[in-house]
Amino acid sequence: MREFVVEADGGSRGNPGPAGYGAVVSDAATGETLAEAAEYIGVATNNVAEYRGLLAGLRAARELDPDARVRVRMDSKLVVEQMSGRWKIKHPAMKPLAAEAATVFPPDRVTYEWIPRERNTHADRLANEAMDAGKRGEQWSPEASRADLATPAVPAPEGPPGDAAAGAARVREALASAGGAGTEDAATGDAPPRNDSAGAGEEAPADADRRAAQAVATPSSGWAPADM
Repeated sequence: MREFVVEADGGSRGNPGPAGYGAVVSDAATGETLAEAAEYIGVATNNVAEYRGLLAGLRAARELDPDARVRVRMDSKLVVEQMSGRWKIKHPAMKPLAAEAATVFPPDRVTYEWIPRERNTHADRLANEAMDAGKRGEQWSPEASRADLATPAVPAPEGPPGDAAAGAARVREALASAGGAGTEDAATGDAPPRNDSAGAGEEAPADADRRAAQAVATPSSGWAPADM
């Protein structure tokens, strides 16, 4: 059975603000880049962009081999913990995205690992390219991409992998709950903001996520095979 590594990132310049995501699929054994994904998604929060990047990466991996195993690696503690089932999903903008991500592959074939941001540079560059394209009134194009397509070294995981089956159960629980969104902390499932020049970051305030829920659209594929 083939095994892929999916690395994804997303950012919002304003949170909510102009947002985009990037994702990379590589061969787990060789580190060879197999596919890239990036898209400008309009006005959204960082969290929406992160989840959209996850979805795009998983879909690109499924297009390559629907029977593969997938190791998802992201620098978003929020997404990793929620999809692993360790943190609750309360915000309405997050629930449908998490639910969709949980169905791309069977949960027993997906693991989630957190990596430091400096080990997620390829996906980060793609996300910024997508946001830059959106600023110009364009969509990201693989032909115009300058993200590094050199064969990357597969980074070592940070801590134990997350259980996607447990995450899928959390998603079902979140969708079934009738409770509204609220501001969360690390004990209940959110991470603190991460501010940087690129605009990527962690958890937005609850009111920002409620506004961003209006901007969530059905994600498009937005991916292209890497040059071989």
